[in-house]
Formats: sequence, structure tokens, C-alpha cells
Amino acid sequence: MQITSVGHAGFHIRTAAGTILCDPWVNPAYFGSWFPFPDNTELDWDELGNCDFLYVSHLHRDHFDAKTLADHVNKDATVLLPNYPVPDLRRELEKLGFHKFFETEDSVKHTVEGPGGELDIMIIALRAPADGPIGDSGLVVSDGETTCFNMNDARPVDMDVLHEAFGRIDIHLLQYSGAIWYPMVYDIPTRTKSNFGKQKRQRGMDRARSYIEQVGATWVVPSAGPPVFLDEELRYLNDDHGDEGNIFPDQMVFLEQMRVHGNSGGVLMIPGSVAEVHGAELKLIHPYDPTEIWNDKAAFIEKMAQKMAPVLEREKRSWAPAEGEPLLRPLQELFEPLMAQSDLICDGIGYPVGLVMGDETVVLDFPKRTVRAPIDGEGRYRYGFRIAPELVRTVLRDNEPDWVNTIFLSTRFQAWRIGGYNEFLYTFFKCLTDERIAYADGWFAEAHDDSASVELDGWEVQRRCPHLKADLSKFGVVEGTTLTCNLHGWQWDLESGRCKTSKGHELRSRELTDQAVEQ
Repeated sequence: MQITSVGHAGFHIRTAAGTILCDPWVNPAYFGSWFPFPDNTELDWDELGNCDFLYVSHLHRDHFDAKTLADHVNKDATVLLPNYPVPDLRRELEKLGFHKFFETEDSVKHTVEGPGGELDIMIIALRAPADGPIGDSGLVVSDGETTCFNMNDARPVDMDVLHEAFGRIDIHLLQYSGAIWYPMVYDIPTRTKSNFGKQKRQRGMDRARSYIEQVGATWVVPSAGPPVFLDEELRYLNDDHGDEGNIFPDQMVFLEQMRVHGNSGGVLMIPGSVAEVHGAELKLIHPYDPTEIWNDKAAFIEKMAQKMAPVLEREKRSWAPAEGEPLLRPLQELFEPLMAQSDLICDGIGYPVGLVMGDETVVLDFPKRTVRAPIDGEGRYRYGFRIAPELVRTVLRDNEPDWVNTIFLSTRFQAWRIGGYNEFLYTFFKCLTDERIAYADGWFAEAHDDSASVELDGWEVQRRCPHLKADLSKFGVVEGTTLTCNLHGWQWDLESGRCKTSKGHELRSRELTDQAVEQ
């Protein structure tokens, strides 16, 4: 098996049976904020796109690059399609001209026929509202000699199914770095923001190491991030100036983390790097010396910024004008019908949320299911966002169904909140179609299984995380009376069962006495 990095989460997998192109991303994403790092624009995208199979893990714009797919990828390629509850991914690919789909079942091993023979594949599909834009996934490929698990930035909760279907995993491709706007955009003191950033940075790497231990692959390739920020106003987000609170550590940082924790199987790949993998044997060839990047990372980023300046300028010219009609009416037309369909989500949000867009403020009154102007004397809202009006006008113009994976991931906004993270709120912003909001509200309404228990450091807790059902025997870490689930970094107070991260999501827990432990 020959695996070529094509940048970020993208890989080209060549086998005797056929070739698979995974998550090709070239063009800037999220309002021109994110670019692939290192630069991958010099790769032969027509050759890479002449593939037998296409796999797009989900609709995040750093995985689903519509322009690259339209301009360079063979439309007769068979799409390996994850089993998602909402068919948005298939619809978007069909719009681009793809017409051959192999519909997989979640976590089921399939055999597909390529021009040179058969391949075994499995797609682990995550279906919770928090997983990508209503869906994220990982792909397993086996040619009979080598098995590759391309986890990209998915967060599966059950690794047993992987080993039951394929046994040994030879090479594991996974995310380890941040892909979020927290805490950088929040209106909080600088020192507090730095401390939160340190925690977020380390938790992301801890989670990746937990997955590495569970998968047990011979070789591990850090991938799916981080992006590079080339706009001058966002350059502070790059991890190139020794900021321990930066949530975007790069491949070299994580490879060192692996070495410190006794794992010598880390593999650095940059766009164009080729790994020849034969079972447990690996041979690696780089297109150029990677030290050219990391000897002076800031200088490398500056060169990229100069090269991509026209691309960024073109992206900004595509935005809607900042000036126009008041935004109250179009936001009422968008949000109020969705509020009316999502009682559980609106009740979970539980308070009015402020949107400050230039000189105009609009209130999303979730308890009353209305969008309105501010009321005199209303004061500061518990949760709020300051967003440039041109960004809001652009997503409205484009009928964008997901503000989380457009405006928020751009980091081109500011936020404040009083109290904890509100998962219901961000789920609402991710589900701006009738189909999405109906699925998300129904998902939250389902009862979560907490019948099984596990013992962790003298505490008996429910085995499945109340957030997204992760197995706490694998992802749970106890420090004092606090339980952290390393899958997403959520925390609980073990004495009360209260979730310390978000409203709701109570945990069943009790401290084990010496007698109970002995029994």
C-alpha cells in the first residue's frame, strides 16, 4: 500500500486493487481564515483526482472542498459514502457531478471491487449533532497485506469494532490539534484565556494519545491539522511564537509528545510525502527536506502569506456588502420557524442570546421562540456574539445551513458568556434546515443508556459519557473529585454528578467505600 499525504486530512491511497482519494482540501475555508499547512498547491491535483474511489469524511470545508472536487476529481469515481442520518453529503456531491455511490453501513466491513481486484473497507460513521455538520467518519482500508485506519478528525467511541473486523492495524492517521474557536474569541482576561488555551491544547493531544493506545497501530501519522492563518489579523493564531496557550500545536509538537510518552512510531508527513507500507514495514520519502518548514516556521508562513495574498483578497471580495437592509427581518424568517420545531433545543438553551452585528443588535429569544429587537434596560445577555454584518449577510445570501462551520470556525467574531458552554446553542446554529433541526431535536430527546457502570479510581460511574456516549473506562480520567472525559474534554463533579462544562448532562456516580471495593 502506498499512502501519499496531500495536505491536512487529505491522503491518496494506492493499492493493487485501485486508488482512493480522501478529503482533498486546497482552497481557503471559513471566510478565508484557514489554509492547508504546509502549502499543497504545487501538487499534481489532476493526477491525484484521477482516482477510482473518493472518500469525503464529512462536510467541514477543510474536508469538503467543492472547487477542488469540481475541477480536478474524476466524476466517475465511486464515492465511499458514510451512513449519515441526513443525506446532505450525498446531495452536495451529486451537485458536483458525482453519480456512483457505494453506500456503507456504519461500522460494517464491506468488500468493494476496484479495477485491479477487491478491497476491504469499513466506515465508522458518527451521527450525533456534535459530530461535524450532522456526521463525521473514519475510513479503514485493507488490501490483504496492509490495513490503514484514516480517522482524520472523527472521534469514535468504540474501537473494539475495528479490531474485530480487521485485527492488527498497521498505520493510523489521526487529528491531534485544535479545530475550534475556543478560547481565542472569548471576551475574557488574557491570562485566563491563556490558561484555558493550555488546557485545551493538552487535552487535544491527550485524547489523540488515548486513541493511539486503543488502536495500537505500528505507525501513527499526525494529520487533520492544524491549518495556517495567513490573514494579518489572524496570524496570532499560528503556533509559531512560543505561546503555550496556543490551541494549534503542529506535527512536530505532537511527535515529541509521542516520544516523551514512549511511542517511537510517529511518522511526519507533509504534502507530497509518500509512505510505502507493507504490513509492519514502512519506507518514507519526502518531496523536500521538512526542516525547511520548521527551522523558521514564522518565515515559512510569511512566504505562504505573500503567495496566497491574491487568493485571500479574491475570497474577501466574494463576501456580501456590510451595508444593506436591517438584519432583523431575514433573521426572523430564518430562525423563528426552526425555533418552533425544536422545543427541546430551545429549552436547553434557556435564555435570550444577543447578536451584535455592527450598529444593529438582534436578540434570539429562545424561551419565547422569537427573534426581536432589544428591549430597553435588557442589559448584557448571558451568551452573545459580535459578528461583522458582512459575514451574516453572506451566510444569509448563500442559504448556509450551518453557522458553526462557516462563521464560528472562521474565528472572525467575538463571543461572551456567563456560565458554562451551551451545547444546545451551537447545535441550533449547526442545524439551520428543517431536516437537520428535526434530527437534532429528536436525538437529544432519546434516552441515553447509563445502566452499565465502571470503576474509576475509587468511584463507580456510569460507563457511557452523558455527553456523547464515550466509554469512560477508556476515556475517563479522575483527578480528585473531578471526572474528565478526554473525548471532548467535558468534566463532571463526582460528588454531585453535576456537569461542570455545560447545562444538563448529569452523571450517575458514587464513591466506593473500602468495604464496597473489597466486595
